[in-house]
Amino acid sequence: MRDLESGQSVRMTADRVLIKKPTDGERHSKGGLVIPATAASVNRRCQWSEVVAVGPNVRNIEPGDSVLHLPESGLEVEIRREEYVLLRERDIHAVGSLRGDAGTGLYL
Repeated sequence: MRDLESGQSVRMTADRVLIKKPTDGERHSKGGLVIPATAASVNRRCQWSEVVAVGPNVRNIEPGDSVLHLPESGLEVEIRREEYVLLRERDIHAVGSLRGDAGTGLYL
């Protein structure tokens, strides 16, 4: 397998979505309590990530959107020394977007 450091462009295929790898650091509760990163392995908590690129068959997601997904879904990949996660569109549970054409839904 060749290294992508040579300046090759990366193009997504089919229904794939490339997201920035979310940080696995600790979180804080509303009350200010620190929730360590190891607690995430016990709880199946979804997390939000930013979309970097989408394949041609992806219908409702665009680069720059935030998507809600399970941390263990997808495949980790390194591109130009940056960590990303490769998901299928069906592995995404919700989309947060600044676009005005969202129709009905929740405003985050």
